[in-house]
Amino acid sequence: MRRIAFINEKGGTCKTTLAVNTAAWLARERGLRVLLVDLDTQGHASKALGLDVRTLPRNVFHLLTDDTVALADVVRPTAVAGLDVLPSYKEMADFPVVVASHARRSHRLADRLEAAKDAGYDAVVFDSPPSMGLTTRNILVAATEVVVPVALTYLALDGCAEVADTVRQVGEAEGRSDLSVTKVVPTLYRKTALATAILERLRAYFPESLATTPLGYDVKVDEAQSHGKTIFEYAPRSRGAQMLAAIASEIHGGPAPRKRKRAAPKA
Repeated sequence: MRRIAFINEKGGTCKTTLAVNTAAWLARERGLRVLLVDLDTQGHASKALGLDVRTLPRNVFHLLTDDTVALADVVRPTAVAGLDVLPSYKEMADFPVVVASHARRSHRLADRLEAAKDAGYDAVVFDSPPSMGLTTRNILVAATEVVVPVALTYLALDGCAEVADTVRQVGEAEGRSDLSVTKVVPTLYRKTALATAILERLRAYFPESLATTPLGYDVKVDEAQSHGKTIFEYAPRSRGAQMLAAIASEIHGGPAPRKRKRAAPKA
């Protein structure tokens, strides 16, 4: 089971956009059964898939802090066949305080997601909050692959290097040689001298892991999110869909598994 985390301590890097649409692409185009884990207090990944997080009786916070709550009690199906979401909302802001005295507070997410293996998921995709606190530490412990979205703005390289260093430190502390930054995705790309210069710096710093397709701006992506849909449902022939599909394909890598037919999710 692949466990792919989208992480950047800075906000506004298109992290949620990439996480949601990569998860949807894996389900739609590669026939995988995917669980998207939303861990941001705003619940944007959940909202982008059409969920009203304010009305849900339980979310990921309850799973992580209450051992009587099972994964199946919290997971919700989406309109994308093969894609489920573990929703989040503002309660997650209290997570570090609630588990502060827990002996395995950095492993709560990994421990509670053990059930995902038995549930038959092929991949778990994590959308992280824009910080490097305990929640993100839990994500790094649970993940095996880290994707870092980097907005092509000033100081972007420094921020990306800090994330890569944090991933290395957590891997060493946890004895996890399999944890690494597998892809760096340039975002908010525009054809300007500054963006081109930053892109070249990223290419020099991450020659093996830099995505070849930068994510530029397409209003269709924002429109899709406002309708609670992925770009592949809302505007499958748009420039945004083409860019996000190319990036998801790079993240997926390797031979494509045989596509499986899936029943439509229950309403």
